[in-house]
Amino acid sequence: MLIAERRRRILEHVRLRGYASFRDLAGVVGLSESTVRRDLRALAADGLLTTTRGGAGRLDAGERPLPEPVAVTDESDDPVLSARAAIATRAAALVEPGTAVLLGPGRTTYQLAGRLSAIQQLTVVTNSVPVTTALLTAENIDLVMVGGTLRRSINAFVGPLTEGSLQKLRGAQVFVSGEGVTVERGLTTPNVFAAATDMALVAAAQQVVVLADHTKIGRDTMCQTVPTDRIDVLITDRAADPATLDALVAAGVDVLVADPA
Repeated sequence: MLIAERRRRILEHVRLRGYASFRDLAGVVGLSESTVRRDLRALAADGLLTTTRGGAGRLDAGERPLPEPVAVTDESDDPVLSARAAIATRAAALVEPGTAVLLGPGRTTYQLAGRLSAIQQLTVVTNSVPVTTALLTAENIDLVMVGGTLRRSINAFVGPLTEGSLQKLRGAQVFVSGEGVTVERGLTTPNVFAAATDMALVAAAQQVVVLADHTKIGRDTMCQTVPTDRIDVLITDRAADPATLDALVAAGVDVLVADPA
């Protein structure tokens, strides 16, 4: 967990409850009490809370705003950012209040996470660090972070621990992305570790929604994560190859085209 994210979570917990012990806060962030003490000293030095002998308390007056978490995804050089944003907006419209959904890693799922904060009584399960960060302050969302081995190249937790945890969960929908979508192989990714975890995410959901901008349509990469007959909905943008989209529709996929305009 990033330091800024951890301290933000500690501060939110203290402000919500008024007081929290070292042991309580250690459980919140899943780290040792000594680490929590260091974080509390830093937060107190910044004037964000007050420390006590056994824990920390909130400032009742003149509270400063929560610090923003360190950015975990860089969108400044994303040539298809508008397409991702349009796809995410279309995807958010599919989510029903009071349900549980799963979000995999990726820039488009990160965009989707930012659009879920307005949905009431929603539970979001994810292995993605950026998705988690995007939803930290959404108090109406129950956020479940699935741990494991951090794969920094995709900013997500993967591996047997992640897959084992997902086997115990069920959600109404899963939203996943990858690097390619073809009629022959469905959704694919070049990352072996990500592929196995994506498969576990898909197995935990009733409906599978693939988010793929036009640069991924018709592209095939090494590892299959979702075969075509398991994809319920594909959301892409209007620049996607029409022939490939027609073939996917013929194969039984519900294709939704988002308009970046």
